[in-house]
Amino acid sequence: MTAAPSLTQTAAWQALQSHYDQLADVQLRDLFANEADRGEKFSLDAVGIYLDYSKNRITAETVSLLIALAEASGLRQRIDAMFRGDKINVTEDRAVLHTALRAPQGATIDVDGENVVPAVHAVLDKMAAFAAKIRGGDWRGQTGKPIKNIINVGIGGSDLGPAMAYDALKHYSDRNLTFRFVSNIDGADMAEAIHDLDPAETLFIIASKTFTTQETLTNAHTARLWCLETLKDEAAIAKHFVALSTNEKEVAKFGIDTANMFEFWDWVGGRYSFDSAIGLSLMIAVGGDHFREMLAGFHEMDEHFRTAPLDQNIPVLMALLNLWYNNFFGAQTQAVLPYDHYLGKFSMYLQQLDMESNGKRVTLDGSPVDYQTGPIVWGTPGTNGQHAYYQLIHQGTKLIPCDFIGFCQSLNPLGDHHDKLMANFFAQPEALAFGKTAAEVKADGVADFQISHRTFPGNRPTNSLLIDKLTPAALGKLIALYEHKVFTLGTIWRVNSFDQWGVELGKVLANRIVPELTSKSEPALEHDSSTNALIARYRKLKR
Repeated sequence: MTAAPSLTQTAAWQALQSHYDQLADVQLRDLFANEADRGEKFSLDAVGIYLDYSKNRITAETVSLLIALAEASGLRQRIDAMFRGDKINVTEDRAVLHTALRAPQGATIDVDGENVVPAVHAVLDKMAAFAAKIRGGDWRGQTGKPIKNIINVGIGGSDLGPAMAYDALKHYSDRNLTFRFVSNIDGADMAEAIHDLDPAETLFIIASKTFTTQETLTNAHTARLWCLETLKDEAAIAKHFVALSTNEKEVAKFGIDTANMFEFWDWVGGRYSFDSAIGLSLMIAVGGDHFREMLAGFHEMDEHFRTAPLDQNIPVLMALLNLWYNNFFGAQTQAVLPYDHYLGKFSMYLQQLDMESNGKRVTLDGSPVDYQTGPIVWGTPGTNGQHAYYQLIHQGTKLIPCDFIGFCQSLNPLGDHHDKLMANFFAQPEALAFGKTAAEVKADGVADFQISHRTFPGNRPTNSLLIDKLTPAALGKLIALYEHKVFTLGTIWRVNSFDQWGVELGKVLANRIVPELTSKSEPALEHDSSTNALIARYRKLKR
């Protein structure tokens, strides 16, 4: 059997390479000057999101060639396979069905011959009933006091998702309740989370599929001890702890009533899971109705991605533009810049979603790639970033494509704050695209020796995403958009976006080192000379 050609040797890739060679030095100023309707031509309005991608270094031919690459990569067939429940996570022999978490009642999605949708909605109903008890003050702790504090204990997808979404939807949350999120095994994380709380009024949500995750279980046992120091009675654990897990035996061993264990499934990856039981803390915060509104937003974007033609498909177009800069211009990072304070953790959430999914060096069949895969994702909300790292984006030597995310309506309409915020949202992509020439700087009367310092080269590519308001549905759409963007890129790059073996090696070595740090006698160290010296110094200074 003849092996498939490398991606870079395919006709679709080679056509893009030739096109890039012709277009590499094109200027956005010239593109806009030559196309009066460019802003309308390269924009898309769908599912409540307006995408302006006109400030990219592309022509209609670029888009056509990128779409041809997606088609040649079998993107449409792979989309169908994912939504159908095929086991496209080949290294773990699993279906990839985070889309089932937001499928409406009555839908049919089979995994191994079983429709999973009824089970999904059964868990959602159980979550909603539990959330209502907490929000209504009906769930009482061991001493009879209502719960006022909720601490989510998890790591990775069991922390980043709910923590990000809680901040994003804080406007809709119950302000009579306190929510905190603990993930780091550093004791400071747990210590700061509990230091001013009353155990009698605190509920811990322990999020671990296997109930064996080192960081999560270490923090969970510390929380358990903290509760028992005050409440004394082991029976208190059942009143102050619930589990998001599939390991009933370990959950019961910890002391949690398995009736308060909320299930999720192995066809949901951790970084795709916060709209499952992993989102229990969020549902308590915003209530069942808002949570379901968010799920409806997810589903609306799912359906857009599943059915829209590739050239009218927001996640697909954003993925292809990302590929264009990553693989042809050599850009190594992608900035995501939300102009909304509530989205403070959104870029951090996307770091795991994107970098854990597509940070891969071999293809689905195990062959090494000969091209760049996942970009480094970063960013913070505007306008804070403008006074920090935008200098490098504007005048530095690195090409950094940017996604700007803005909302037409403020959730907190104070004076003219929102107009000033959005003025910056519109101004920054304009400045990045067109810059300021030396002649324009000179015309401002700037001294000759300053002209080069105050010249902006422009030609920096951006996408602008404009949405009516940051509602639960809008958040669902945004997250699903980036999920499907990552999937599209993984499909074209031929990598498995749904495993994360790179997370494992460091964890295995850490488990081996722990007894070497805690042993009262001097252990025989058998690492490399650097690691041996570091451990020896740590043990000495620890004492």
